[in-house]
Amino acid sequence: MPCSPPLVLGFDADDTLWHNENIFEKTHERYRALLAQYHDAATVDRTLLATELRNLELYGYGVKGFTLSSIETAIQLTAGRIRAEEIQQIIELGREMLAHPVELLDGVAATLEALAVRHRLLLVTKGDLRDQERKLAKSRLASLFSAVEIVSEKNTDTYAAIFRRHHLEAGRFLMVGNSLKSDILPVVALGGYGAHVPYELTWAAERVDATPEAEHRLYRLRSLRELPEVVGRIEAQWGSGSASAPTA
Repeated sequence: MPCSPPLVLGFDADDTLWHNENIFEKTHERYRALLAQYHDAATVDRTLLATELRNLELYGYGVKGFTLSSIETAIQLTAGRIRAEEIQQIIELGREMLAHPVELLDGVAATLEALAVRHRLLLVTKGDLRDQERKLAKSRLASLFSAVEIVSEKNTDTYAAIFRRHHLEAGRFLMVGNSLKSDILPVVALGGYGAHVPYELTWAAERVDATPEAEHRLYRLRSLRELPEVVGRIEAQWGSGSASAPTA
């Protein structure tokens, strides 16, 4: 009997391969300090998040959209009294974020290099095209991916289109990421596998109220270093005649 083809592995980028949300959090701290003379931190956070969510359809995800929303929020919270030099400080915060070094999470390079020997790896990330391309280039991981998808949103329609574009079967695809909402739920809903690797911080817009029930399809990892074992378990189940593996 011929061997089944290996899993195709999809990877999120921000907070799965390299640090990202901690950079935003440090910027949030400086932004709160800038507006502290006008409002308390809770009000600043609440208003900024509402502005970001309202602007997502126009600006998308990433530092540039965050910076524009930060300026808009500052104008709103100060009733237009914010000074030009303070707006310039917000712009500089955005510039610093865009220029920040790319810092890989523990074990990422070694794990991807090992998996790429046998498996087809895809990068599936959302955000600003230029910024994500910059981070990928600086990460020195680009050569390990057979394809890169930088998308405006991650939902079932997005993943279904990716499957068609790359001639993939959902049932032989494992998506790896830190966000249940964007990386895991849509793929599992299509019949694929998800490996959830939580990051220490999660943006409010990416949080879900409860972990979904997805028996035999959803794996929870403490580190990306555990991924090769999970891949092996899934493929071992195929070899034994089962279409799915038990949930970790």
